[in-house]
Amino acid sequence: MWYKALHMIFMVTWFAGLFYLPRLFVYHAMSDDETSNKRFKLMERKLYFGIMTPGLVLTLLFGILMLTDYAWAAFGQSGWLHVKLTLIALLCIYHVYCGKWLLDFKHDRNKHGHVYFRWMNELPVLFLVGIVILATVKPF
Repeated sequence: MWYKALHMIFMVTWFAGLFYLPRLFVYHAMSDDETSNKRFKLMERKLYFGIMTPGLVLTLLFGILMLTDYAWAAFGQSGWLHVKLTLIALLCIYHVYCGKWLLDFKHDRNKHGHVYFRWMNELPVLFLVGIVILATVKPF
């Protein structure tokens, strides 16, 4: 149960960053002065590397430990787990895209407006809903 508790703690940490970083991108895309740009670059970097990425790594670590500890035996019969792992893989790709957007802003080559990032800010919500439903209801 320790693995599960730690998995959930770091998942919340990771998602906090996944919800907040695209919101920072919205404001950064709307900023037009150098002071704001520098401030957003610093905030985005600290959030991505100081909170989000460690949250991702530790979420995956404790999730894998849970799989090896007690869920691996049921893996073949658990369709919900296959779908959940697929959503997690897609969420990891989204995380990497956040890193790409971070680098684009860092090097002043962002090509997207604030509306784009407002839409991108909604994607983690969809992932969260799907993953939580799969992990608790186990519909398959």
